[in-house]
Amino acid sequence: MKIAIIGGGPGGYVAAVKAAQLGAQVVLVEKEYIGGTCLNTGCISTKVLLHSTDIFHLLKTDAGSLGLEMENLKINWKDLQIRKDLVATQLVEGVKNLLRSGNIEVVEGSARFASRSSLQVDLAGGGSKRVSFDRAIVATGSKPIVIPVPGHDLEGVVTSREAMSLEEIPKSLCIIGGGVIGVEFANIYSNLGTEVTIVEMLPDLVSNMDSEIVESLEGALAENGVKIHKSTKVLKIEKADAGLMVSAENHGEAIGIKAEKVLMATGRKPAGDDLGLEDIGVNVERGAIQVDRLFKTDVDNIYAIGDCTGGVQLAHVASASGLMVAELIMGKRMAMDFRTIPYAVYTKPELAAVGMTEKEAVGKGYRIKVGRFPMYGNGKAVITGDVRGLVKIVADEGTGEVLGVHIAGSSATELIAAAAVAIRLEATVDELLTTIYAHPTVGESIHEAAESVFGRAIHLPG
Repeated sequence: MKIAIIGGGPGGYVAAVKAAQLGAQVVLVEKEYIGGTCLNTGCISTKVLLHSTDIFHLLKTDAGSLGLEMENLKINWKDLQIRKDLVATQLVEGVKNLLRSGNIEVVEGSARFASRSSLQVDLAGGGSKRVSFDRAIVATGSKPIVIPVPGHDLEGVVTSREAMSLEEIPKSLCIIGGGVIGVEFANIYSNLGTEVTIVEMLPDLVSNMDSEIVESLEGALAENGVKIHKSTKVLKIEKADAGLMVSAENHGEAIGIKAEKVLMATGRKPAGDDLGLEDIGVNVERGAIQVDRLFKTDVDNIYAIGDCTGGVQLAHVASASGLMVAELIMGKRMAMDFRTIPYAVYTKPELAAVGMTEKEAVGKGYRIKVGRFPMYGNGKAVITGDVRGLVKIVADEGTGEVLGVHIAGSSATELIAAAAVAIRLEATVDELLTTIYAHPTVGESIHEAAESVFGRAIHLPG
């Protein structure tokens, strides 16, 4: 079996490794970076900046309460940039080693479908190459959306890619978009002392997550000096003294925001176009490659996974899809439960969720019970000083089945894996209650939230 994969990001390279493990002859075509946006200019790089700036902010504001004395604490932006690049390089080299050890042929260049069984690749070093295949997997990811407001192309207006590699820390930053990308960059730069403003068109920040846990983040951002304008539409961007002026409108009220830099954090769109797919009978709608539940396109031997399909744009969903498709092609059937996709935001407090929100559960006709436990009642959270946030459990009133878990607080993005397993196994609240949790851990807050479903949390006053 010869498999050609277009795109070496978290969907493509994972599919390549799995297919090779199962005995396939694999060719992986990548036009820019092995590891894709995630490893090189996205998930990993932003988390390096978040980690260092969180430590910096903690020591700058709370060192005394931690029993530490800090003098002349500074951020070395150039060295932080070097660390960010080194971490990405280390992980990318690790992926390259995996590909080499699996005898996977890597072709650097841009691919187009020449037929239903071959690719034409324009090689990065010049020239071209024809790659034949029995099966093909498209994993070309996504690209930033830049809203076409007047002034979007001015100098100083950047995407997330440029925002993580600015030569200097800006004195002020206006972020257009209050989704995951927007709030993470707001966290990074407000920690560094930048005057940050978020402009979000929708009524809520991170609107796909439960509003109660997002409130914890919004409070933390405001406490850190971030100005937030929700339900606000950007009208134009203009040059101004020492920077830019963003003109916006909130329910008819004009708002003007001066900023040295403007970050377009308005989401990403599928990058499934310009591949010649339509010419061979594959349906592509506005860049999104149309697939069935097994990720097969209209052409039986061609599959597509990850962001380029227009589905959930998360690296771990792309990886899970890549594993599933590789197994499927090689005659196995791996069942993925896409109800248990975890969502994570790496701000402070961290946000994480899996399953249904309270609103979604009610909308689907469930009679629900909800348990909540605030982090200020958790011993480990008090030890670390991260007492903002809560755990919220949404459960079916009749059966006690856990329908959703939503966490704001320290280690939320780690804890959510256990919650995903619970939902995957159709666990009940009683089963969460009868599990013993190590003490002191933030994980105990899940136990307390489960107790709270029945109104009997131990470490909350009645």
